[in-house]
Amino acid sequence: MTQVPDRLRKLIRQDIQSMQAYAIQDSAGMIKLDAMENPHRLPAALQEALGRRLGALALNRYPDSRVDDLRRALATHAGMPEGCEIMLGNGSDELISLIALACDVPGAGILAPMPGFVMYAMSAQLQGLRFTGVPLTPDFELDLPAMLAAIAQHQPSIIYLAYPNNPTANLWDDDAIERIIEAAPGLVVIDEAYQPFSSRSYIGRMARHPHVLLMRTLSKFGLAGVRIGYMLGPRALIAEIDKVRPPYNISVLNYECALFALEHADVFAEQARALREQRAQLLSGLRSLPGVKVWNSEANMILMRVPDAAAAFQNLKSRGVLVKNVSKLHALLDNCLRLTVGTAAENTALLTALRQSL
Repeated sequence: MTQVPDRLRKLIRQDIQSMQAYAIQDSAGMIKLDAMENPHRLPAALQEALGRRLGALALNRYPDSRVDDLRRALATHAGMPEGCEIMLGNGSDELISLIALACDVPGAGILAPMPGFVMYAMSAQLQGLRFTGVPLTPDFELDLPAMLAAIAQHQPSIIYLAYPNNPTANLWDDDAIERIIEAAPGLVVIDEAYQPFSSRSYIGRMARHPHVLLMRTLSKFGLAGVRIGYMLGPRALIAEIDKVRPPYNISVLNYECALFALEHADVFAEQARALREQRAQLLSGLRSLPGVKVWNSEANMILMRVPDAAAAFQNLKSRGVLVKNVSKLHALLDNCLRLTVGTAAENTALLTALRQSL
């Protein structure tokens, strides 16, 4: 790989040059259980119907007001509270970046529990904002005194609370969340990316607070390849953040796929139900393995600790099963692997490979 010439390198921010790009594992020929995707494809009849619908689109035109149909459909699907508005992003990642961009004022900062979703810290770094990570307890619960102390000290513009959290897959204590929201001097973003698999949602409590935003995505719904994220919040607040959204950030193919999926939401709801059932069976199987610690999950992933995460990861990979080694992401994740909940056959293959690997 050729090097960037010095005269051009000087044009690129030094902190960018020192960063590592987000890595996507090669999954060709593998049982792919590393990215929290829905493993179920559309039924054949729906594939055919969607193909006809997409084939009829005017791809020579920019996205039109049809995107507003998607906004309304998502608002209905989510049960958006009165007085709120909805904003669309090219996945939740774009929304996280846009929030940082909109809130980039002198002294601004972002705060989040750690370990957590990597994009919270990355969005701060890319936008030049301070990032404060507050460690969770050893059992991956919110350390409320530490959170409140960090809020008082750093006065963050944005606080992220993933609900459930990634990669730990747990829900925070509701009283702790309320204490954090009440102490927050700026925005609090509740990230419900894994809502289809969770037993609780914050959406019914949004109206209590004028500074709370709620994010969701269709990636875990079953459309990871379509890249649709959405954010709900007070109408006036959403209107301000929406000003930094690029025009036409949702393509005609993306919004038509999403509209089609919402028209068949019952199919995706059944897939989520099946995955929740598989999650329970997988948790039971994992807990029967010697030397393994497993945490409860409210998402479509499971966090487990093994004696040697690097060896277990490579042994699984050699047996054709790809998971995520998160052991180097944070000290609390020492020797931890994150597993996506797959189909019954995939989960059986995973358990078999784990028994052989351990």
